[in-house]
Amino acid sequence: MKVTEVRDLTIDELQQRAKDMDDQLFRLRIQKSMGQLEAAYKLKGLRRDLARVRTVLREKETAQAAGR
Repeated sequence: MKVTEVRDLTIDELQQRAKDMDDQLFRLRIQKSMGQLEAAYKLKGLRRDLARVRTVLREKETAQAAGR
């Protein structure tokens, strides 16, 4: 996921995307602990995407709060 794609989303969409990624990350961690994870590289990419979403979400929230 590119940062430009993330910046085009609204705050509500970003919050929903972050929640979905958290759930997906949890499921992947469980699979890894059970030895069933076939694509370990997905964990790294998902963590980075989640960090991007949270960073942009924080930027938008602070900009919105400053604009009040």
